[in-house]
Amino acid sequence: MSTIKGNLSARDLEVIWHPYTQMQTAPAPIGIVRGEGACLYDEDNNAYIDATSSWWVNIHGHAHPHIAQQLAAQALQLQHCIFAGYTHPPAVNLAERLLQVLPANQRRVFYSDNGSTAVEVAIKMALQYWHNKGQQRNKIIAFKNAYHGDTFGAMSVSGRSVFTRVFDNFLFEVHFLDVPTSGNASAIVASIAAQQPDQIAAFIFEPLLQGSGGMVMYDRDGFEQLLQYCRQQQILLIADEVMTGFGRTGRNFAMEYMQTAPDMICLSKGLTGGSMALGITTCTSDIYEAFLSNDKLKTLFHGHSFTANPLACTVALASLDLFTDPACALNRQRIHENHRQFLEELQQVSVVKNARLLGTILAFELVTDNADGYTNQLADHLHRFFRAKRIMLRPLGNTLYILPPYCITDDQLAAVYESIRELVSQRR
Repeated sequence: MSTIKGNLSARDLEVIWHPYTQMQTAPAPIGIVRGEGACLYDEDNNAYIDATSSWWVNIHGHAHPHIAQQLAAQALQLQHCIFAGYTHPPAVNLAERLLQVLPANQRRVFYSDNGSTAVEVAIKMALQYWHNKGQQRNKIIAFKNAYHGDTFGAMSVSGRSVFTRVFDNFLFEVHFLDVPTSGNASAIVASIAAQQPDQIAAFIFEPLLQGSGGMVMYDRDGFEQLLQYCRQQQILLIADEVMTGFGRTGRNFAMEYMQTAPDMICLSKGLTGGSMALGITTCTSDIYEAFLSNDKLKTLFHGHSFTANPLACTVALASLDLFTDPACALNRQRIHENHRQFLEELQQVSVVKNARLLGTILAFELVTDNADGYTNQLADHLHRFFRAKRIMLRPLGNTLYILPPYCITDDQLAAVYESIRELVSQRR
């Protein structure tokens, strides 16, 4: 029996390749051994405030007892079951409960593994929907700077960027639109009209907020005008609520701000409270019925080995219990109010620009001599600065944002704000 020596960081560097990380220059990863509430703890029991919800997934706090208890009970009952030709209580219960809180036109639930695959499913549904109906609609439109995932279909409908650069020649063509501002909606509609709308299958979007694109918050009225035009042209609407869903924008789902309902919704991240991987694509009855036929070739030939995994569905149900508790909405409002007060302070700081707020998400750019964006070199400095403060803030280039679990305390938020005050004071 071999003896394992060294701490987690040292052992990790010998065997692991991390995502979005230049392994030659990045600092050694911090070894995390447990979590509680809004904090994660390293091997020396130092607490780190998780101010970005561990990549936007954790909404109720780490190691939440209710989620853990439901998971443990389900693990003793049924851990997995093939989902072609079979079903089980967690999958049925979750689908029933989710459809009660989603827009009323959503009638069917398709399970997958994560946000990227939920997007892949929606794209395939949209394209095959028109194929099954015998119509040649094979174009897709999306917003510039969008991010919908790292699989090839999801990359194709994402803006061409550092995330896609090496693979751009392998991605299918998409017509990209400017995000709506207070005065450009008519121009965006005109750009769609020039693309032969009767050949456009779908419009995929992150509603009201582009996450990885730099926490871009865009105009609600212009967006509504765009949605209505697409509906008039029978262009299917795909709402990627992987990040915005489950309360992040203030409402339960960002599309609740809009009058026009989507035809499909993609969900993941907060779906399980950040405890397990699970993806969902919901759709209307009209889309579902286009796949019903005696012709086997009209089947949606898509699936995953772990489709509707009972453990993942169970923790999603437990997370939904917590999410629908009135206390969750009160916490989200409390975070929003704390953010609002700090926003007013940031707006007076000379090295801060475009400070903005939507629901529980506060974002701003730090002024630099270089172009704004993911590759801005300030990111490495910011990452090191906040690690030293034991605050988990992962910048998007020179864009900083706070997107915490809903259980974060006022004192913990105050500590996050204070670390930002110290940072900007050094840059004046």
